[in-house]
Amino acid sequence: MEISMINKTELADWTGPLVSGPIPGPQSAAFLARQEARESNARTYPRHLPIAIAEAAGSFVRDVDGNVFIDFLNGAGVLPFGHNHPELVRVAADQMLVETHGLDFPTPVKDAFIDTQLSMLPVDMQDRMKIHFCGPTGANAVEAAIKLCKTATGRGEVISFQGGFHGSTAAAMALTGLVAPKSHVQNGMPGVHFFPYSYCSQCPLGMSPATCSTNCATFLEHSLKDDLSGIPLPAAVILELVQGEGGSIPATIEFAQRVRAVTRELGIPLIVDEVQTGCGRTGTWFSFEQYGIEPDVIVASKALSGMGLPIALIMYDKAMDVWEPGAHIGTFRGNQLAFATGVEAVKIFQRDDILGNVRRRSEQCFGLLEPLQQHPWVREIRGKGLLVGVELIDPRTEMPAGDLAAEVQSEALNRGLILELGGRDSSVVRLLPPLNVTAEVMETACHILVDCIVRLASMLDVPAP
Repeated sequence: MEISMINKTELADWTGPLVSGPIPGPQSAAFLARQEARESNARTYPRHLPIAIAEAAGSFVRDVDGNVFIDFLNGAGVLPFGHNHPELVRVAADQMLVETHGLDFPTPVKDAFIDTQLSMLPVDMQDRMKIHFCGPTGANAVEAAIKLCKTATGRGEVISFQGGFHGSTAAAMALTGLVAPKSHVQNGMPGVHFFPYSYCSQCPLGMSPATCSTNCATFLEHSLKDDLSGIPLPAAVILELVQGEGGSIPATIEFAQRVRAVTRELGIPLIVDEVQTGCGRTGTWFSFEQYGIEPDVIVASKALSGMGLPIALIMYDKAMDVWEPGAHIGTFRGNQLAFATGVEAVKIFQRDDILGNVRRRSEQCFGLLEPLQQHPWVREIRGKGLLVGVELIDPRTEMPAGDLAAEVQSEALNRGLILELGGRDSSVVRLLPPLNVTAEVMETACHILVDCIVRLASMLDVPAP
């Protein structure tokens, strides 16, 4: 289909959105209709964000009707520098002339990528960790991590946490808290036990921070040590330190440290899923660095290549390297383009102080959203770094306000801001901006979000009797 543009200005030069008509525009609507007719019913994003994208650069995308949007979905977090960073594009293009696909053969660029990734670990972890390259998704890396832990321990049970998300493949879905996708797929992976997560604003144990002694961690500790708990000693505990899809919920430091302490005491490998939180998203390279713990297995994917090229890996303690050759394979585990851009991405992180920008823009974002904190339809503004969520509730019932969140997402799109939803009943409006986002773009985006929530919520308020 031919695409006409209403504005030819280079996207890299934009500082704000421009929407000139109803969303979807006529050309987007045509593309969406073709997609409806030909693509799987499982597609998700275009149902809530009804645009067809023509091009993208930095923090902006332009649809086929010429509308320009600030993109705070950001490829579901895979683009640490936004779209099409010119240096990474050049590196990828150069690597295409050398080699693109290498299975698990050693190559100079793969060796450099391994050096780079190990160098980003805390110093005392660098010499004791090994890397395994998986199929090119975070879910496949989760599958690999579980398989490794079961093999290394000879045990079969796995503990996960309510609200967590680890993927949509068989084992990853079994470990995910979301019930809906499992209800249609019978005979999932057995032996998974879910425990409460430290979701303090809506405690699953009915506690409040004033009276709680991190009882969720106490419950886990007692269950692991009680020979009448019904739970055999597990092969692994898997944990997100900030639940992304679950609603941008950070674990408390005490919760994380106590989970690490009891798993270490009992010889249970701790897997930290850094698929969404890794590569600087929370203000440190890995989120676990902010919790004072060291996992046995790290799962990483999403932003590793710096520009959305697929790659996934696990890093694990060498003592666990008990696999036989071919124990976990994948045809596309040798993406040479992703290795090349991944090396360059870390150089850019260090040269441009990207982690410092994450912390500065995070502080700015929370400051700009602060007026919402006292709003009756807002339960909490939370997150770490540039993984931010605004949880909406109906003040009349204290129930998640998923309908309001959907309206906020739609209205923000109409005003040129792309946002994601998550959490219970999709009631958390989530921000996943590029990690090099500017202060100007952040200010514009936050003003749009605040105005959308305040205006739409005001239309729902019911006068007191």
